Amino acid sequence: MLADTIAALSTGSLPSGVAVVRVSGPAVREALRRIAGDVPPERRASLRSFRGPDRRLIDRGIALFFAGPRSVTGEDLAEFHLHGGRAVVAALLETLTALPGMRLAVAGEFTRRAFENGRIDLTEAEGLADLLAAETEGQRRMAVAQAGGALRAVYEGWMQRLTHARAMIEASFDFADEGDVGADVGADVASDMRRLAEDMRDHLAKAGRGEILREGYKVAIVGAPNAGKSSLLNALADREVAIVTEIPGTTRDVIQATLDLGGISVRFSDTAGIRETTDQIEAIGVERAREVMAAADLVLVLVDPDQAPGPLARLGELLTHVKHPMMLAGRDEVVEAPPPPHNPRRQILTVRTKTDMSPAGLSAETAEERNDVRFDAAISTQTGEGMVALVERIATLAAEAAGDPDEAVPVRVRHRELVSDALRVLDQYLADPSVPPEVAAEMLRMAGDRLGALTGQVGVEELLDVIFSEFCIGK
Repeated sequence: MLADTIAALSTGSLPSGVAVVRVSGPAVREALRRIAGDVPPERRASLRSFRGPDRRLIDRGIALFFAGPRSVTGEDLAEFHLHGGRAVVAALLETLTALPGMRLAVAGEFTRRAFENGRIDLTEAEGLADLLAAETEGQRRMAVAQAGGALRAVYEGWMQRLTHARAMIEASFDFADEGDVGADVGADVASDMRRLAEDMRDHLAKAGRGEILREGYKVAIVGAPNAGKSSLLNALADREVAIVTEIPGTTRDVIQATLDLGGISVRFSDTAGIRETTDQIEAIGVERAREVMAAADLVLVLVDPDQAPGPLARLGELLTHVKHPMMLAGRDEVVEAPPPPHNPRRQILTVRTKTDMSPAGLSAETAEERNDVRFDAAISTQTGEGMVALVERIATLAAEAAGDPDEAVPVRVRHRELVSDALRVLDQYLADPSVPPEVAAEMLRMAGDRLGALTGQVGVEELLDVIFSEFCIGK
């Protein structure tokens, strides 16, 4: 495929003020001569008339030429800057693809060529994909750091340490008779590998932060029917996302809204009211609510103290569900259900709702005293009371969970799995000091190969189509 020359529109949807068409490959110089009249000076914007095969004028614009390998793709690359009309761009692309060896690019092909030609590694390519998809400031900063080589520097540093360790071990048995290799080389290697293992463990401990930055901070809104869950979601989204009625059990499925809070993507999920029910559809909704709260980073437990019967008992039952989500309350006994995904970082906030209404029975203060449960917030979605404070509290928790977006942390499942694989092999090496040096060197090679798969140096061919399909055509 690298023998082909590819062309594509690299800017946004048409029409637009300006459009940029990119061309990369061995036929770039010929394309410039045919369409722009000549090859402009390298890296210098040059005003040109772009003409079709019949020499009729397509448009006047700017032509740029970047000679390989000092280009973004590592091969000859040209850019045609012209007016962003649909007919204008279509005429230029038709003229380009009519040239011998020229075709339209597929999604992500320019970035893939940059990877194939050694201009970027796989983590930097993934960072570019995340940068294109970034919707919040936190996502942008994380993607910029990764696209700039933050993860690459970490993983290549680890690989260099593994390579040095292997070299020392291999020297200990290849040159044992030379007297140039110290007898304590094995101890020195083991000491450095223990430090490397700790570095890997620290790196993996930050994986949750990367997941939050990339996928969002997950907030589950739970409570009894009519506790005000859907009203809260609508108030947070500032639009009618969920249906609100006085009929209990209106919400049957999980309804979501995503907000940008302080540069962090926060995903709120409104769930079905938790209660015993004989309605099969509502029971499915309750089960999904259980799964959502189990996977959430933060659970907002909403309580209306004026609800009858038994607001105190209801609050206690809800907190039991949240703290032990794998247990479902039956009519006569507690039965164990299949364990849902579990989030060890999960935090809980109890929220008193409908503060604009006078409680007919129990006050919030009395509820706290009798249940030994403190309400973390009190709100009214009708008057707005307490809403600003609640949103600020959630934003603070999300920022704390996400950490520093500029720090190099594993942001994809692929990263976590490969680092875990390398760490597992390293731990096996460290667990047996008596392992023969030949075996030890092989184990370190295996650990290095797992890290090499992170940057794309080793065995990732089957992943490339998946990774680069995330890009738009023209990138």
